[in-house]
Amino acid sequence: MKEWLKSNKKVTRVIKDVAELANYLWQRGWAERNAGNISYNLSGMIQEDLSNMDEYPVFGLDRGYPELGGGYFFVTGTGKRMRDLARNPMKNACIIKVSDDGRHYHIISRNKKNLYDFRPTSELPTHLAIHEQLKLNDSPNRAVVHTHPNELVALTQIKEFQQEKELNRILWGMHPEAIVFVPNGLALVPYILPGTETIAQATLDRLSDSEVIMWEKHGTFAVGEDVLDAFDKIDIMSKSARIFFMVRQAGYVPEGLTDEQINELKKKFHPEN
Repeated sequence: MKEWLKSNKKVTRVIKDVAELANYLWQRGWAERNAGNISYNLSGMIQEDLSNMDEYPVFGLDRGYPELGGGYFFVTGTGKRMRDLARNPMKNACIIKVSDDGRHYHIISRNKKNLYDFRPTSELPTHLAIHEQLKLNDSPNRAVVHTHPNELVALTQIKEFQQEKELNRILWGMHPEAIVFVPNGLALVPYILPGTETIAQATLDRLSDSEVIMWEKHGTFAVGEDVLDAFDKIDIMSKSARIFFMVRQAGYVPEGLTDEQINELKKKFHPEN
């Protein structure tokens, strides 16, 4: 680990939280093999003079992210396992600096000799697009978490729940906490090939509707003020899905909260909506 990184308490706190989250995702079975990825906007946390980028090879981006120019980001690596990330985060993730024009990035947390066998997650375009939108919206959210919650993915394998309204109606109905902490529900994106600009743009288009994006038959993206905040939003909705399947497995049709009860919760906890 670079010396400047060891002494930066704010960044090391983020890394510790990421390791904790990675363990949660692995223990829940949401991170099979190398599934899932995490990023965090570190801009403003790094004050060290890192203006000399000559020692760090530059990598191009498929498109520019001008709002992120000069920014720093923690990003998990491609092909890396969450269980390994939990044990040794900086061997399975990196910190990048985006060029001033937003079209390139340098990996600044790894030694040059070990650089060529490592790349950030293949979902980097989606992460950067989300971070750029968050910045444009002056959002307090700095963290982006992508994972594969079993029960939520399972729900989107059922045709009737491939409709956003029905999906959220079930999730809100299974547990009051769902509407309290995720009042806008899940924004559902129909299946699109992962790791592409197409799915990045589809995710971006729904970010104004919800802080939790559901990729049909794949997984979730969530944003939060930190990584554990983002995780909590996914965890709450996943619990609702789990309750739904538990009742079904017991041989019953879940009753769920009534529309009146759901509206009562909305008025109490989110009167502004």
